[in-house]
Parts: sequence; structure tokens; C-alpha cells
Amino acid sequence: MECSVIATYRCNAGCHMCNTWAHPSKSSEEFKPAILDKLPARISRLNITGGEPALRDDLADIVAVLDGRTPDLEISTNGYFTDRLLAVAGQYPHLTFRVSVEGLPKLNDELRGIKDGFDHALRTLLGFRSVGVKNIGFAIVISQRNIYDLLALYELAAGLGVEFAQATMHNSFYFHKSDNKIENLEAVRSIMQEFMIRLLTSKRGPLKMRVKDWFRAYINMGILRYMEGKVRAIPCSAATDFFFVDPWGKILACNGSEEPWVLGDLNTQNFDEIWNSSEAKRIRELVKCCDRNCWMTGSAVPAMRNKIWIPISWVAKNKMRLMMGRRDLLLD
Repeated sequence: MECSVIATYRCNAGCHMCNTWAHPSKSSEEFKPAILDKLPARISRLNITGGEPALRDDLADIVAVLDGRTPDLEISTNGYFTDRLLAVAGQYPHLTFRVSVEGLPKLNDELRGIKDGFDHALRTLLGFRSVGVKNIGFAIVISQRNIYDLLALYELAAGLGVEFAQATMHNSFYFHKSDNKIENLEAVRSIMQEFMIRLLTSKRGPLKMRVKDWFRAYINMGILRYMEGKVRAIPCSAATDFFFVDPWGKILACNGSEEPWVLGDLNTQNFDEIWNSSEAKRIRELVKCCDRNCWMTGSAVPAMRNKIWIPISWVAKNKMRLMMGRRDLLLD
């Protein structure tokens, strides 16, 4: 089971594809770190996200509660608050950090609404390395506005020897958006296919990073299918294989629904009570009928791990096609 902890809805960015920054939570109302002690003792993967989690003065305390519960604790950040983030990273260098950027410097700062945002992001990324963090990388939300920087960002990440994660725009309560859509799909599709080919033919030094690139190609196949309005390659398992904690301590099925699907509240219930409640069962039935076909990291990766033979088969078939000189990837 995997979990994403939305530490706050406060954010210093003004991203074009997300209006969370315009609907911030109040710091006085956000959960106290101790409430997270109610989460299961063992969770396969945990992600601390936001908003911008570095706006929490008690981010290190949140990490302290969650750290021993998982072998894979990740913090997603825009990287602006370098000193705060490096203070946490220096204390917990075994954590994973992903720094969000929307393109090369000029475009990133325009799309994220942060002056010198790329500069801060890069300084933070390099700072993580200087304090001993091994698992670091960039992350991007792909749109028609930044698709032309996608390949360059990949080459930058590869050159720096860091990871590069991808997602695309979604509409949901979490983003406070209902008008995100891909324009000029033909151009986006062409670049996405070239990007998948580069991932499948990755020349990164460490084998582990090459293998990650292969499976990121599968994630990007799912992203492209979502852009095209197709059904998910692997069904969603929200509220079964993963869940979210919102800034007020409520347990949510996911962050992709039109309205929050709330299973329960850690302020008044224990986790087992929430997880096995009649409301949780009702929401799982809603998940089975959901036709939004979201394909975000939080829902795609658990699905891939659950049915690992599907992405393995896809990777093997497409690598074979490329070895035979074919560049028309199988996109299902």
C-alpha cells in the first residue's frame, strides 16, 4: 500500500495548470505531525507533497514520524526554499527528492509564476547532492506549453545523472481546475513518441537508471493515452492500493476525483476503523465505476507494480521493435 501526504495547500507558485495556490489551507488548521502516527506501521512508499511542503515549518517533524514506516519516502517540491529543504535533506540524506520544473529557465519561471524559480530549483537539486542525498531528480507536468522543452530537460537530467519524472495536466478538486486540456495534440504526440524512444534506448551509465528510464517510457505511454482520452492501460486501485492524507488529516481515496472522496478523519478515528468502514467500501465501489482515467504517478505506479508483467511485456516488445529498426511504438 502506498500513501501521499498532502502537507499543505499553501504554495508560493502560481502554476498555469494548477490553482491550488489560490485556495490555500490555513497553517493553524493543518494537521499536527503526531496525527500521522495513526498511519499503518509499514507502507511501501510515502510521498510528502502539497502545495509546497517546504512552507510547513514542521516539515522535519513530519518526516520524523513517517521515516520509519517506509523504505521509500519522497518529498515533492518546487525547490524554491533551498535552505529549509537542505536542512531536512542533511538530516535525512536517504530520502528521495523530486524538484518540479516546467521547462528551461525562462519558460519554467513563466509557467510556474516564480521569479528565478529555475535558478532556485537547480541550486536546491545540486545542494541535495552536496549533503549526500543519492535519489534526486527533476519532475515535469507535460503540456502543450512546455512540450518543446521536454527532450532538452531529459538530456539535462541525464547529463547531471539525476532522475526525471513526468506527469501531465489533470482536472480535479485537488487542482481546482476543470479546463486543463491538451491543444495541438499532433505535435505533442510526435514529441512524446520521440521521448519514449529516448527512454527505451537510454544510455545512462548505471543500469538501474537505464531500467527506470525503460519503465518511465511505459508511464509516458499511459500519459499519452490519457491525453488522447483513452482508457487507462491498467485499472485504477484508489482506496485499495493507495490513499491520500489531506492537510486537515482526512483520508482520501485519491487526488483525481471531481470532489474529494473522504474515507474518514484521523482526528477522530484510527486508521483501521477508517479503512474498513462502510464509507470506505462505498468509495471503493465509486472507484470501480470511475471513468476519469487519471494517469498520475500516485495512481499509475501502484497499478504497474500490482501487474508488473504488463509494463515488462510492453517494454520488451518495444525494445525489440527498436532493435529491428522500427520506430512505431506499440501504444497500448
